[in-house]
Amino acid sequence: MSAIPPSGSQNSSGFHDFLPVMANKLGGDGLIGELCNGFSLLMDSEKGVITFDSLNSALLGLRGLTDDDLRSMMKEGDFDGDGALNQMEFCVLMFRLSPELMEASRFLLKEAFEHEFKDFH
Repeated sequence: MSAIPPSGSQNSSGFHDFLPVMANKLGGDGLIGELCNGFSLLMDSEKGVITFDSLNSALLGLRGLTDDDLRSMMKEGDFDGDGALNQMEFCVLMFRLSPELMEASRFLLKEAFEHEFKDFH
C-alpha cells in the first residue's frame, strides 16, 4: 500500500498537483527522471540552469502565473542565492510545492526513524 494518495490535489492558487499521481505511476526513480526532463525543458541551454527569463519563456501563455509568481517561485527554490535554479534546487522545489508528497515524505521518514531507533526507548 502506498503512502501517497492516488489522485492529485488542487492547492489554494488553483494549481493541480499531479506529482503524487506521477510518483505512484512511475515510482521514485521514474519521478526523478521526469523531473530531470522537466528541468531540461525549462533551463537556459547556454547557462545550464533555470533563469527567470527561461522559465518565463517556457511558460509563456500559461494563465494565472504572473511575473511576481514566477519570481517568488524562483526565490523560494534558490538555495544558493545565485538568482537561478540548478537541477537539485528545481527538484527540491517541485517536492516542496507538492503538499501530498511532502506529507508522504514526512510519514516515510517518521516510519524509518521509528524502525531504526525502536530499541532506544
